[in-house]
Amino acid sequence: MHIDPRRSIAFTTAVDTGSLELAASRLGLTPSAVSQRISTLEQELGTPLLVRSRPCRPTIPGMRLLQYLRRSELLEAEFLAEMGIDKGPARVALAVNNDTLATWLLPALGPILAAEDLLVDFVLDNQGHTFALLEEGRVVACISGKAQPMHGCTATPLGLMRYRMVAASDFARRRFPDGLTRDAATQAPVVVFDRKDSLQSAFLLEHLGLPEGSYPCHYVPASDPYVQAIRLGFGYGMLPLEQCAHMLEDGSMVDLAPQLPVDVALYWHAWRIQPQRVERMGAALVKAARDVLLPLP
Repeated sequence: MHIDPRRSIAFTTAVDTGSLELAASRLGLTPSAVSQRISTLEQELGTPLLVRSRPCRPTIPGMRLLQYLRRSELLEAEFLAEMGIDKGPARVALAVNNDTLATWLLPALGPILAAEDLLVDFVLDNQGHTFALLEEGRVVACISGKAQPMHGCTATPLGLMRYRMVAASDFARRRFPDGLTRDAATQAPVVVFDRKDSLQSAFLLEHLGLPEGSYPCHYVPASDPYVQAIRLGFGYGMLPLEQCAHMLEDGSMVDLAPQLPVDVALYWHAWRIQPQRVERMGAALVKAARDVLLPLP
């Protein structure tokens, strides 16, 4: 059996955009035409591929098909490049966490993307959730906190990203005159990235016995504004050492728990069989990470 490219493109575009209407707009078709192409593909493969919800999402067989199609696109682009047929740069979808993107990843990737003629499509999520994007076929590789690889993939240790519980100096003097105590923490607002961010809640539960809901929170779901919110005294929260080291040195921020750093292990997940330039990109990324991050025990 041959998978019709028009039907596979309709399917991948619906997954990428999250709706048949947006897929139709991108492809220059009607929503009913997109739906029909996907339905025909489902009939040919004998299984539902897409849950037509809002946003629409792939079924488990749909995830497997999506993985196959993503990898096929990269392999085709590499083959055409080797044959001297210029189809333009290949696009690589990578799932990464926000703190990684905001600190060491871009300087590491810049040279290799240029050298290998790759375009990157970052999909951002918490390090505990990026693995699911690889499982769903939405990306071809990811940086995750999960150590166990998916079937057919490898998981390469990158290192530990160290976080400190920090606050602006004025905020710390005002809110924590006696240090980070349980009573003070029930009143002082915490800055949390988003509702998937468990760094602060896990720390406060483990070290102060405070469950979620027993302290006020700000939610600031963007890396630079998150840092700025802490710097401006909105509240206190966890920052990677790479983002706050200079502010700790100049005294504009203080470490509220200097004896209690939080280390988050990161791993590079990628398919065992992949295009050579994507493999080289992964090798460069692993090397750069190990130069910056703390070693895993």
